[in-house]
Amino acid sequence: AGAPDKAALPGIAGSVLDLVGGTPCVRLNRVSWGCKANVIAKSELMEPCKSVKDRIGKNMIEDAEAKGLITPGETTLIEPTSGNTGIALAFVAAAKGYKLILTMPASMSIERRVLFRAFGAQLVLTDPGKAMAGAVAKAEELAASTDNAHILQQFENTANAEVHERTTGPEIWRDLDGKVDVLVCGVGTGGTITGTGAYLKAQNPACKVIAVEPAESPVLSGGKPGPHKIQGIGAGFLPGVLNTEIYDEVIQVPSIDAVAMARRMALEEGLFVGISSGAAAQAAVEVGCRPELEGKNVVVVLPSFGERYLSSVLFSQVRDEAEALSYGFGERVKYTDASGKSKYIG
Repeated sequence: AGAPDKAALPGIAGSVLDLVGGTPCVRLNRVSWGCKANVIAKSELMEPCKSVKDRIGKNMIEDAEAKGLITPGETTLIEPTSGNTGIALAFVAAAKGYKLILTMPASMSIERRVLFRAFGAQLVLTDPGKAMAGAVAKAEELAASTDNAHILQQFENTANAEVHERTTGPEIWRDLDGKVDVLVCGVGTGGTITGTGAYLKAQNPACKVIAVEPAESPVLSGGKPGPHKIQGIGAGFLPGVLNTEIYDEVIQVPSIDAVAMARRMALEEGLFVGISSGAAAQAAVEVGCRPELEGKNVVVVLPSFGERYLSSVLFSQVRDEAEALSYGFGERVKYTDASGKSKYIG
């Protein structure tokens, strides 16, 4: 018998790309204890490659294809990234057959580097002191010297915000039955807050949109850029994608508070999230405690899964504890792992 007709398998996704979007909303219970409002998380950590950037990775590539700007097997895609967009582009590029070169500040976690390479992408590290501006400059330099290259440029690409206005916003509105009072969202490229905020405000003009940025790099608040530990937000400049008119307020979250809340999310909610999710959740809980929001719904976007932050400051304490565990053998034993590397344990 031949292969079954795809039309006869309506429950089967045509490819991994068909799995992007449709993430669930979940109520935060213990970390929001004492809040007047309901704090509800849009769980983008449940995307196929575990971050909200899966949406724009797919959409930016498909938008460029529709415009005739790129062709699989011919075009080399180049993109500056703090990590999650690079991972999203890498899995989409792998599924479609594109060569991909990514530029990223060297301060980002090792997990990101491994994931890039696992999907076959080439990685060029840039000066962490120059933040994302340095990665953008390197991407432009590489594009100028690479034949048939195309920079998708998430910070300027309208397909970034468009996919959130078309998908993320409507999903939140549907799941909350139209009862959305506040949206809290971290700002990296600005695509999520711009697109999602635009849709929600179009449905309910009274909906408040709150942007979250690192306290150490308060660019949205008119301050100067600076180093911080909240990977994925606080790019150090105002991206072209960001509509600064869409948000009503900016909350600054110190890195230490973002890390603490991300840890609490795992321990108290069972949600294994990254540092930027911790920042957004911290801001959402603060907003949810406001007396005027009693009984209202505060929605917070959780951008990514925690496993790609295992080597970061987020899990430094538990990592040290795990490495210090005794194996109870009474003596040190040589152990060779599956990759052939040997070490002594005990």
